[in-house]
Amino acid sequence: MDERGTVRRGFHHVAMRVSDFDETVRFYTEGLGFTPGISWGEGDARAIMLDAGNGNFIEIFAGGQDDTKREGDFLHLALHSDHCDGDVERARAAGAQVTVETKDVDIPTNPPTQVRIAFCKGPNGELIEFFQYR
Repeated sequence: MDERGTVRRGFHHVAMRVSDFDETVRFYTEGLGFTPGISWGEGDARAIMLDAGNGNFIEIFAGGQDDTKREGDFLHLALHSDHCDGDVERARAAGAQVTVETKDVDIPTNPPTQVRIAFCKGPNGELIEFFQYR
């Protein structure tokens, strides 16, 4: 716990959109040993969270562009949060532009995964998500 009473738990996930969903999942699971976690959607709306083995995830979204990239295409950085509302307000007070206000979301898994999230842009335009399990 820090001096403001916020528990720092580290990263929850980093998300990326990919052009070949199946090949990417195969690479991270068979090649690197990640374990499939929750998944949802179909076709270009598919997504999956792959556990690195320590509770940190890579979230893979289908529907990416099929073009050559010099480096990967990460969507956002998600931080574990025990108090999403407070974390997004601290970010706003520090000058972050809030792009998605705090809200409850049911990720459409079976059964649904209930989370509370918010997004903001950091000082370099990086997209940051606060991710709290409900």
